[in-house]
Parts: sequence; structure tokens; C-alpha cells
Amino acid sequence: MAKLAGFGVVGSGAMGSGIAQVGAQAGFPVTLFDISEAQLEKARGGIQKSLSKLEEKGMLKESAGDVLKRLNLTTQLQGLKSCDFVVEAATENREIKFKLFRDLDALLDPKAILCSNTSSISITEIAGQTKRPELVAGMHFMNPVPLMKLVEGIRGLATGDACFQKVRAVAETMGKTFIEAKDSAGFAVNRILMPMINEAFFALQENLATAADIDEAMKLGCNFPMGPLTLADFVGIDVCLSVCEVLHRDLGDPKYRPCPLMRKYVEAGWLGRKAGRGVYVY
Repeated sequence: MAKLAGFGVVGSGAMGSGIAQVGAQAGFPVTLFDISEAQLEKARGGIQKSLSKLEEKGMLKESAGDVLKRLNLTTQLQGLKSCDFVVEAATENREIKFKLFRDLDALLDPKAILCSNTSSISITEIAGQTKRPELVAGMHFMNPVPLMKLVEGIRGLATGDACFQKVRAVAETMGKTFIEAKDSAGFAVNRILMPMINEAFFALQENLATAADIDEAMKLGCNFPMGPLTLADFVGIDVCLSVCEVLHRDLGDPKYRPCPLMRKYVEAGWLGRKAGRGVYVY
């Protein structure tokens, strides 16, 4: 079981708030940072609702209120200074992540571990923004974090063994199953998942079948819990496009070319559930 003096999370969107929740459930003192106070309050409400549901189902070892007592919110990066383990879960943008890692590197104790929840960006490149590349790793959670069991661990070129073992231990203390993936575009999960979602958009663009029938085919024909287009709406079509662009750019293979229809949806602002409209209307 991993023990931490402080578990920091950067970004309070769906992923960040979920990571903060499972950290608090694991017994870690959690500090959740975001530049937006309104977003932080929204995250607190979401975490409280999620914990209450788990409590009602008898899935918490303690009360939701006791878990929430371990959660601290801050709009100041300085609020993370006492943390010895920080997970970045900001938007999937290289420059934003790079700046955050430079700032965290300057702020935190030199022995603190820094992880990124990036779904596609090179961990080696992220670690290169710091003076502690041996203490930087990828820690890719799945959405929704409180319910999905997998954490994908990624070593950068310089990630040390002790650091990586600590990352594994933290994930397992959270009740997650930990797998190790190579530091290559998309890692393991998105290297397989995003081309499938991209191909579903090509099928839709070519009128191969309706969106509903494409999803139904994959659910009933391949035993998926949800179809690829429904999943794209759930993840965010803009996120899917971003990962496809990374795969295409970094691997240089035309088979990863993002579907033009996916790009059109993003241009239209049809980003999925979070926007009220994606492939489907919500």
C-alpha cells in the first residue's frame, strides 16, 4: 500500500475530478488545483454526488463525508507545494502541459513524483521540460475514473525504476489494475481504440450505415458495452480528434488520418455529451 504526504491533481474536469475522488477514497490527502473557482465548485459537487451514490450502494469503506474531508480545492498552483505525488490532468494540449510541468518542477520538492494523465503525448517529451525526468511518468486513467479499473502506466526514456514502482503502488492502492505501455503515440489503449472510433466516423461519412446501426453492430456483433460513436460522444469528439492527429503526426502512417467528418463535428462545436450535441443530441 502506497503512503503519500500529499496527492495533487492539476485540472478539475471529468478526469481530474475523478482522479481526485479515487485518491481521496484511497486515503490520500488530496489537493485539486484549477484556475477556475467555478470549475472547482462544479467538480466538488460532482465528486460529492458520485460518492453519495457509491455510499448508497455500499461500495465505500467509510462515509462520503469522511472521504470529502480529505479533499482540498485551490486556484493557486502554490497550493500543491506540500504534495509529494502530483498527477496532471489538464486539457490535451502540448504547450499547456509543458508549461505546467516546468512550473511544477520549480515549485515542488526535488523528490516529488510528477505524472501526466495524457492520452497520447510523449512522456519523454513532457519529462524533458523538467530537471527531474527520472521522476516523471505517464499515469493514464480511464473515464469515468471512479468506475473504470484500468490505469495505463508509461515510462519515459529516463523514468527510474523506483519512480515507476511508486506509480504502480499508488494506482493499486486506488484499487486499479495497472498495465505498462511503451512511450509511443497513443500508448496501448488509444493506439487501438482511436483508429476504431475514426473508422466508425469514416463508415458514417460514407453512409455505410446509420450512426445508431453502426453502434448497434459493434455492441451486438463484438460484445462492446457501447458503440464507438456513442463512446466518441462520451469521451469528447475534440479529444478523439486530438489523439488521432497525434497518431497521424507521430507515427507517420496514412492509416491514422483523421476522418474529415470528425473534424467537421469539432468545427461545428458538436463535441459530444459535454456540448449537448455530438453524433447524437443530448
